Amino acid sequence: MLAFTRRHGGRVTLTYFLVLIAIGMSGGLLGPALPHLAEATGSGMGQIAVLFTARALGNMLGSVISGLLIDRFSGHRVLCAMLVLMALGLAAVPFSQTLALLTAIIFVLGFAEVSLNAGSNTLLLWTHGTASTPWISALHFCFGFGNMLVPLVLVAVLAVTGQFAWAFWLVALLGLSLLWPLARQASPRPLVDKRHDKPATPRSDPWLLAIFMLMFGLYVGMEITFAGWATSYGTLSGMTPQGAAMLVTLFWLTLSAGRLLAIPLLRLFSPWTVLINCLGLGLATALSLHVAWLPLPMMALLFGLSASAIFPTLFGLCNQLMTMSGRNTGLIFLSAGIGALGVPSLTGPMLEWAGAAAFPLLLAALMGLLLLGLAMLHARVKSVTA
Repeated sequence: MLAFTRRHGGRVTLTYFLVLIAIGMSGGLLGPALPHLAEATGSGMGQIAVLFTARALGNMLGSVISGLLIDRFSGHRVLCAMLVLMALGLAAVPFSQTLALLTAIIFVLGFAEVSLNAGSNTLLLWTHGTASTPWISALHFCFGFGNMLVPLVLVAVLAVTGQFAWAFWLVALLGLSLLWPLARQASPRPLVDKRHDKPATPRSDPWLLAIFMLMFGLYVGMEITFAGWATSYGTLSGMTPQGAAMLVTLFWLTLSAGRLLAIPLLRLFSPWTVLINCLGLGLATALSLHVAWLPLPMMALLFGLSASAIFPTLFGLCNQLMTMSGRNTGLIFLSAGIGALGVPSLTGPMLEWAGAAAFPLLLAALMGLLLLGLAMLHARVKSVTA
């Protein structure tokens, strides 16, 4: 278990956890609600897919702007403003009768969600300093928990009211309920660790930041690629549609469980050790899938476990090696958004051109590139500290 270092740090950390659950629920609503939104706007499924592009573009813009805002203003005021923006967007979605209006609202939601995500991650780093890595893993578990929870909320709402709109409104109310705890707590500022047993945080290194950005883009692209294309791959491989759909559920199940498991592991082992083992397991799983050594459900479980700790551990490592300003956090989330938009878009043409066999090779290539990026990162750190 994690131990709070001080009373205020404990309260504010719990508030960030609730914020991540709220934005996980907000982001997770789009997929399950897509058929209802298509019906409400009179759009086909091919047309309604533009909402994912709108959200990704909102994410990319929000990543940059939120980082600058966090550096200049009180972090909690920025989060409160973004919670209001997210709640307004969620409340407006059910009233959108045209695809153009809905697309604009989803763009705004993407902007607000990533601003809350990046802001909460930055403020958590400032709250816990160099000891933040396990906390970051717990924070990202909360995001995944929100994603897993919201389909159940939608099902319950449809069963009780018959109207999908209430799911959006309930998540909006959850976001608004967090305004009071954020407004009444002091916003953290960057910590300066003056203890002699802790190494000084290096100054900003553009090359180090560039390697981190590349790795975050590759990782998020890989995560979205698996979640978005595993069902298609399973169908192409001969699974029933129901069985193929379960692959994504299994992936998210172990990804969330792995982030809980990473909390004690990151207190026992260095981030480098955790990352090497996660990437090694992911590469071995992808190669085993290519040679058909593993059944697809087991592969989904193992790949989710291998991916679980990469983002939070890498983010915690950033805080140990660089000065994590709001700007730097924003750039990292920007690269993640670019990866989420770019890498999955290559998968469809690859599957069409090379068949199902291309999918595990793509996953293996992405894991291999992440291992190469980790080696580059280690070499850069050694050259800077030499």
